[in-house]
Amino acid sequence: MSKKKKEKVNHLVGIYDDDEKLLHAVEVIRQRGIKIADVFTPFPIHGLEHALGYKDSRLPDVAFIFGTLGTITALAIQIGTYTIDWQVNVGGKSSLPLPSFIPVTFELTVLFAALGMVGTYLIANKIGPGVQPEVVDPRQTDDKFVVIVKAKDEAYNQKVKQAYNDTGAETVREQILTDTEEE
Repeated sequence: MSKKKKEKVNHLVGIYDDDEKLLHAVEVIRQRGIKIADVFTPFPIHGLEHALGYKDSRLPDVAFIFGTLGTITALAIQIGTYTIDWQVNVGGKSSLPLPSFIPVTFELTVLFAALGMVGTYLIANKIGPGVQPEVVDPRQTDDKFVVIVKAKDEAYNQKVKQAYNDTGAETVREQILTDTEEE
């Protein structure tokens, strides 16, 4: 999937004052065939991702891949240094003592998985150092819930505004925002 070039376009913004109203609004808006561009909430809302029709996250798959990379790295370093580069014969013991490698292997597995998930999360959500967020409404991080729909023609815009009003939106307005919709 390629992304369109970021440009400023008109969006319709609906602001709600309650999380249950927002969840109901998202379901009603989607039932009416309106595509929601984004939703901002001050705290996580259980079931919102399903109401928006999002697929399950692939973050656990990424954790597994980075964890496997950590395990391979830990074993390669330990086996390489202990048995190949610096082999020491201590009382006839095995030159490949795998049980003694377990603590370091476990720690590097967890470290790689954690750092890999954090990095992937930051990149996937386009957040991190130096990224300037676009704030739709200053109250979206405090006590308001924001639903954004990309504006089209006048009939569609009226349909969206009617859906916002029917679902109890406190405020409905048009606002120019950056469009990052996928093709």
